Amino acid sequence: MAKKVAIIASNGGLFDAYKVFNIATAAAATDQEVAIFFTFEGLNLIHKEGYKQLPVPEGKEHFVEGFSKANVPSIPELVEMSKELGVTFIGCQMTMDVMGLEKDAFIDGIEVGGAVTFLEFAKDADVTLTF
Repeated sequence: MAKKVAIIASNGGLFDAYKVFNIATAAAATDQEVAIFFTFEGLNLIHKEGYKQLPVPEGKEHFVEGFSKANVPSIPELVEMSKELGVTFIGCQMTMDVMGLEKDAFIDGIEVGGAVTFLEFAKDADVTLTF
């Protein structure tokens, strides 16, 4: 049986995105089952427009150039890699309701569900992370 990795993405900046998608792609590439629950600001990471221009912490702008020089994939590329590797994306229904957002505001291929949906996956996860 494959190991399971459950990730909660509740923050929406560039660094948060790299943490979430780096772990997700690494786990999926090593044949682990991965689900990410995007809630609150974490929804930015899968928003059709938001994930293309995520905020960088003040004073850390030099990292953007460093990512490029080191040939680190962009967030849109990591999102595609995650999807190709079978990572499940769950957008938090409650947060979407609070923010007045519909499923069509997000990238294709996400599921929409509440905490119970994520907990059903995470209940027997081998690794659980929050970013």
